[in-house]
Amino acid sequence: MRVLVVEDSVKMASLLRTGLERAGYAVDVVGEGSEAVWMALEHPYDAIVLDVILEGNGAPADGFEVCRSLREQGCWSPVLMVTARDAVQDRVRGLDVGADDYLPKPFSFDELLARLRALVRRGAPERPSAITVGDLGLDPAAHAVHRGQRAIDLTPTEFALLECLMRNAGRALSRAELLEHVWDFAYEGDPRIVNVYVRSLRDKIDRPFDVDSIETVRGVGYRMRDADA
Repeated sequence: MRVLVVEDSVKMASLLRTGLERAGYAVDVVGEGSEAVWMALEHPYDAIVLDVILEGNGAPADGFEVCRSLREQGCWSPVLMVTARDAVQDRVRGLDVGADDYLPKPFSFDELLARLRALVRRGAPERPSAITVGDLGLDPAAHAVHRGQRAIDLTPTEFALLECLMRNAGRALSRAELLEHVWDFAYEGDPRIVNVYVRSLRDKIDRPFDVDSIETVRGVGYRMRDADA
């Protein structure tokens, strides 16, 4: 899943990036309001972690205005606002301008991850906490995958790729779309890395079970076979 972190503190931004990447997220980081709005409007983020206090010179000047601007321009990515301000009126203001949740600093990183998972589940009408396609199941909270009764061990990148495919079961996804959601905006390596990870996934979730759930769509990319098809 792909997350935008809007945080002007270099230290905090680095901590958030490191923690989220270790949890399997693709992460982009910006420090100013104007850059945050541009990035969020240009890229399909699964969630946005937005600090209220932004010291940069770019307008919008703070997280409240960033959130308001995004909603006014039709960006509906779930927004989790984080801030050292813990006054009730600040939380109310954040929710009123369109934020989906509010987390005061200091916070537990496990709680941040749990809130992000909850926001992603609520980001579209059909985003259950656990995803099932046929006998293949994926639980984002437990970071667990199984086919039938057999558990499957995946790397964080393999897990993120499988989650993206399963959430879009039946739909062909281009390599560019998969790169956007599983890797990050700054990735400049060989796009054929997608092929490598798809092959690795097939070796773990398909071939040992004599199934073919990940299809190659010629000229497009890949598709998770819909169990109902």
